[in-house]
Amino acid sequence: QVQLAESGGGLVQAGDSLKLSCAASGRTSSIYVWGWFRQVPGKEREFVAAVLWSGGTTYYADSVEGRFTVSRDNAKNTIDLQMNSLKPEDTAIYYCAARVGYHDGVYTRDNYDYWGQGTQVTVSS
Repeated sequence: QVQLAESGGGLVQAGDSLKLSCAASGRTSSIYVWGWFRQVPGKEREFVAAVLWSGGTTYYADSVEGRFTVSRDNAKNTIDLQMNSLKPEDTAIYYCAARVGYHDGVYTRDNYDYWGQGTQVTVSS
């Protein structure tokens, strides 16, 4: 089992920056990839970014490429999502996720095994 806990959400203005963090506990040595997803009411949970536990290869949704940066700290079992130049359309609940074991579908929500409780990010115009 892996437990995930997000922190760092809040209310900011358009153009501001915000950093989300996710702390993992439990059987973290088996994690293959960490992901960030987001969801607004009435819509599907969508992929934001992901980072491989080993090697650190990163992946981004087109909508956040160049504005968001995902990073991991293996020693601390944490990943961060640095969000810059935030837009009102970035408003959502952000979820941290983890997959145990290899899978090449890092963009797909259903391929992740564990999820955090989510943290609200609100960007005002």
